Amino acid sequence: MIQVKRVYDPPAQTDGKRILVERLWPRGIKKETLKLDAWLKDVAPSTELRKWFRHDPAKWDEFQQRYRNELDKHQNTWQPIIEAAKTDKVTLLYSSHDADHNNVIALKKYLEERSDA
Repeated sequence: MIQVKRVYDPPAQTDGKRILVERLWPRGIKKETLKLDAWLKDVAPSTELRKWFRHDPAKWDEFQQRYRNELDKHQNTWQPIIEAAKTDKVTLLYSSHDADHNNVIALKKYLEERSDA
């Protein structure tokens, strides 16, 4: 099972493995205080794609397609999430204010299409 959660929300026992999937460290969070099992920077959108998107809902559909293209080329970046989800719950952590239009939503959908997670 793969679920998503903002890094600013408190951890819960139901989170399972907590994986940060952002290229940049979240603002206002100290590394020693964020409870996480892994930080997979390379599964996040490229810097170029992130800057192009800028969380603009009008670009959402195009962003998802471009991000999928990146993920297709780099299976090794997301395969560890699929493997973890086979044996435990996985919570993908994100920092965006927009809970509907962010890379984690697109990543979760992409991963679920490729696994039984």
